[in-house]
Amino acid sequence: MMTTIGTQMVCDGRTARQIFEEVMANPARNKFGFGEKLAIVNVDFQQAYTRIDLFRTAYETDPRQIDHVNHISRLARAKGMPVIWSRVGYKEDAGDAGVWGTRTDTPDSLQNIKYGSDRHAFDPRCEIDPNDLHYTKRMPSAFFETPLNSYLRWHKVDTVVVTGGSTSGCVRATAVDALSYGFRTIVPIETCADKHESYHFANLTDLQLKYADVEPVQAVIDWLEAR
Repeated sequence: MMTTIGTQMVCDGRTARQIFEEVMANPARNKFGFGEKLAIVNVDFQQAYTRIDLFRTAYETDPRQIDHVNHISRLARAKGMPVIWSRVGYKEDAGDAGVWGTRTDTPDSLQNIKYGSDRHAFDPRCEIDPNDLHYTKRMPSAFFETPLNSYLRWHKVDTVVVTGGSTSGCVRATAVDALSYGFRTIVPIETCADKHESYHFANLTDLQLKYADVEPVQAVIDWLEAR
């Protein structure tokens, strides 16, 4: 009989939220921690995804999400640390959306977020400073074919704080790329949002176990205030 040393897939009836809470209560791995200088990378705070009063594609998890993001962004600026805002958008014929834009074609579809449209616009609740970097991306990660990596290197950043939505999509992709590029990666819980708590908590769990430190936003506030 074969001895099982590894893990056969567990099916025990726990919800994604329950698993997340158990993992956070009993951390199994060391933290990456904060380095010397961080950047706040705010992913896709555009109306298509934040304005639940306007668009079917929008979603909300913590009603104070944008307040938290504005707070840590203000603190980072005050310490001379970069703040970055990304969003998704495409040209009129969606010819730059690639294969990602081929699964559906409705007014709500991803590739129909056009440059300069209401869906492309940043949420007006976001406090975007004239000296913040902001740009449009075409794919999930805020790093993919964008100026982000070189911008962070120039500013001698070693820690990336990723906020935004969706937790299971563009936040996750950005966090994985941040780690892949060699940055310490922090994901503040209250600053992320998704359409379903299962997606949200399952991906926070996976990020915590593999790619990032998933922390209460207060941990970021405390670190910045102590600098």
